[in-house]
Amino acid sequence: MRNGNLKGGGVLAFCLGALSCASTESSEWRRSGEELAPYVLVLGTAQDGGQPQVGCECERCEDAREQPRTRRLVTSLLLADPASGTRYLFDASPDLVEQVAAAKGHPLSYVGEQAPGARPRLFDKIFLTHAHMGHYSGLLHLGREAYGTQGQPLVGTRNLGSFFNLNSPWKDMLEDGTFVFHELGDQRAMELGSGLRVRSARVPHRDEYSDTVCFVIESQSASLAYLPDIDKWDVWGPGKIEALIESVDYALIDGTFFRDGEIPGRAMQEIPHPFIEESMARFSNLPESTRRKIFFTHFNHTNPVSTHGSPQSQEVENAGYGIAREGMIFEL
Repeated sequence: MRNGNLKGGGVLAFCLGALSCASTESSEWRRSGEELAPYVLVLGTAQDGGQPQVGCECERCEDAREQPRTRRLVTSLLLADPASGTRYLFDASPDLVEQVAAAKGHPLSYVGEQAPGARPRLFDKIFLTHAHMGHYSGLLHLGREAYGTQGQPLVGTRNLGSFFNLNSPWKDMLEDGTFVFHELGDQRAMELGSGLRVRSARVPHRDEYSDTVCFVIESQSASLAYLPDIDKWDVWGPGKIEALIESVDYALIDGTFFRDGEIPGRAMQEIPHPFIEESMARFSNLPESTRRKIFFTHFNHTNPVSTHGSPQSQEVENAGYGIAREGMIFEL
């Protein structure tokens, strides 16, 4: 648990290992008298392929198969507002089935709307950062072959909406009413009620199918940035990441790889991400109070930081940064 001097109250629950233990931690929090505060629940922290990754026989993946508590689900967040009984998903990962189960009871007051002949909506809205496997493929679970929702609102950029409208099965799911797409433009804000709103900012990334955004979730008391995927910080522009971190209370940012050369036999410039070592060096001159806002997430299975207690994870935490874990709750 980390609870510093952040105005939003800090990280209120910290659970290692399987997501099932998040319910215990968050139930304790809900009984603490803070039940009306909106919060963000971390549902996953792995890169798109998850951990273990298909076909991989590395030690970290084999451990995750043998010891489920070391498994990592793909990066996703849940924004829950107990006061209004609403909740919002950020990225629909391939692990959506387990993440819906982990989100049960968040918030306790949530009752999904139900269209005629359909099941209740699992989320009031689903916000999507971009069209890479780990961030939208979980939507397939909501279609007629599985959950069979109707009228589920999706939120993304105009380019993402165009991608959905032009390509099956997404265009079919829009046409049959499974999903309703809502556009959120760069730097525009979407009001969610109860003083909550979400705004987006475009970031550079491999944009084969759509552009990529960072989301900033804001309440009346605190704010959280969610930036799981980006190319190198300098590509975004001078000082932009520092300005983002300064402007929020929590910043969950791209920590896909720990260092260069992490994937043997592959040129890592082909998969550009800020290495955690690069990020720590870049942010080392920031005040300690600012560094403590940063939580790395979106870990590739090769990243040693994903192993709790590893020398690399200890190095990150000793330098004043956080490591996102499934079951963490950030109060807003």
